[in-house]
Amino acid sequence: MTVRLGVPSKGRLMDKTFEWFAKAGITLSRSGSDREYAGAVGGIDGVSLVLLSAGEIPRELSAGRLHFGVTGTDLIQEKLPLWEQQVDPVQELGFGFADLVLAVPRAWVDVDTLDDLDAVAAAFRQHHGMRLRIATKYHRLVREYLRQGGVADYALVDSQGATEGTVANETAEAIADITSSGETLRANHLKVLSDGPVLRSQATLWRSRVADLSDADRLVARELTERLTAG
Repeated sequence: MTVRLGVPSKGRLMDKTFEWFAKAGITLSRSGSDREYAGAVGGIDGVSLVLLSAGEIPRELSAGRLHFGVTGTDLIQEKLPLWEQQVDPVQELGFGFADLVLAVPRAWVDVDTLDDLDAVAAAFRQHHGMRLRIATKYHRLVREYLRQGGVADYALVDSQGATEGTVANETAEAIADITSSGETLRANHLKVLSDGPVLRSQATLWRSRVADLSDADRLVARELTERLTAG
């Protein structure tokens, strides 16, 4: 058995993760073409590389099929209900920054806070006979954020495409989505509520708390952790 490390399989997140590991003298490389999901690890023995989508890594960590994995805080907390019992954060990587925010139409000039949104949601239901719809991919995080903020009269609408476009397409009245610069929100005439983000996220190295380790693997995992967290 080897210590299994899960890393995003493509794009800037994969490239930046490879660079981050290289600074610790551990080289990650992809085998073959971009369509292949095999990889290799150099600079440390006993570690195998698994290339997955960032969204799959939380599931594999919680199932114990990965010992370590790189993915965003947002995906861990959204996909794992009891994430603190299943994974530990080892190190924030300093890239992949994004905020999960709640945004409403810019034309709603009187809506700036969650209290304002709660009032509008109540009025919307009274006027239209239906709940105000919020489009999002992050149901768990958004529901908890709205509960803490005292917003009650709403319905979450699942969004698997371009969430920012749902308001213009009249399939939702507001959205909750990940943003890094806010440019897409502004382009779609949306504004972020001033209460602060639902969650601040960045790429993070996580350790599974449930994956089995032999005595030899435990030594490898310790060496890997020490090298990646030194300095």
